[in-house]
Amino acid sequence: MNGTGALNGLTVLDLSRLLPGPFCSMILADHGARVIAIEEGRHAVEAGINTGVLRNKEHMTLNLKSDQGREIFLKMAERADVVLEGFRPGVVERLGVGYHAVSARNPGIIYCSISGYGQTGPFRNEAGHDVNYLSVSGVLDLIGEKDRPPSIPGIQIADMAGGGMNAVIGILLALHARHHTGKGQYIDISMTDGSLSLLSLVLSIRQFTRLPVTRADSLLSQRYACYHTYETADGRYLSIGAVENRFWKNLCVFFEKPEYISLQYDDERRQEIIDFMRARVRQKTLAQWQTAFDGRDICWGAVNTLDEALAHPLFRARDMVVDLKGDNGECKQFLGVPVKLSDTPGSVREPPPAFGGNTIRLLAEFGYTEAQIQAFAREGII
Repeated sequence: MNGTGALNGLTVLDLSRLLPGPFCSMILADHGARVIAIEEGRHAVEAGINTGVLRNKEHMTLNLKSDQGREIFLKMAERADVVLEGFRPGVVERLGVGYHAVSARNPGIIYCSISGYGQTGPFRNEAGHDVNYLSVSGVLDLIGEKDRPPSIPGIQIADMAGGGMNAVIGILLALHARHHTGKGQYIDISMTDGSLSLLSLVLSIRQFTRLPVTRADSLLSQRYACYHTYETADGRYLSIGAVENRFWKNLCVFFEKPEYISLQYDDERRQEIIDFMRARVRQKTLAQWQTAFDGRDICWGAVNTLDEALAHPLFRARDMVVDLKGDNGECKQFLGVPVKLSDTPGSVREPPPAFGGNTIRLLAEFGYTEAQIQAFAREGII
């Protein structure tokens, strides 16, 4: 199962479910880590929604509420480098598999917890999902149309960028520190903290301009014609991102409007320029604009659908769409590895395993006999 990526030789036990933790461990697995995903058998019914994040991993079932299940996990943790969990704060301690219990058996363990609001603070026990974390952090207020309600994005920003990616960063930092100190440590990842951290440029823009940052009405959010989206003649959309004046100049010259070059960020005439752009872009189809803008160096992009993005020659050329055949012979598409390393590249090697599909083999690897494994199954431990 292990690849030859940068994390080859690293073993990760992943107790998390749904998206943030599994997305984190998927990245680790893509780069060669051995990831063993561990879930209770009762979650099998709902596990089919997001199986893509199980690629390159092994999967086993284990009831951590039982004494024997807890002991099996701790035994496995003795040989692991990383433990990842995504329960509410305090749950792993009640189960007896928290950081202190694991580090007592393995002082070098890197133990990462991903939660909605963090392990400390007044919201630590609050339930939530992606939209709530984006709301509390101030991110959601900036998404959508001006003078309209906030729009919930079609991707899970807090889960993946706020939680999963920051967990990867934290784990790699802790592993680097362990290389020097020999000691493991605990990592507290809050998806809401991570979402707030995405507002770094927004805060800088507000401090620089001394103007409030509001939905669809700021420097990089549709206030000006140079950073906007426009509807085409066939009801499609394209984006313009001509922030620097040299790109805006190329666009103005293309549209034979040189007088607009110096008015790129003029507040008195910005609506006039936006209206002009809207009218001109509506005169051609998206395909026609693709031809017209080709090679013009103006920072533009077609607003692609998911199917168009998956079929796009850019992503095919960069191995960002991968076709894998499962055990049943069915071929499925997976997204590729975005971090390209020259000497130790990551890869999508194996399709997701069946739920609990590696349980028996893993227990045998950790020294349990066939009779013991059968007993575990009868007793509901696996």
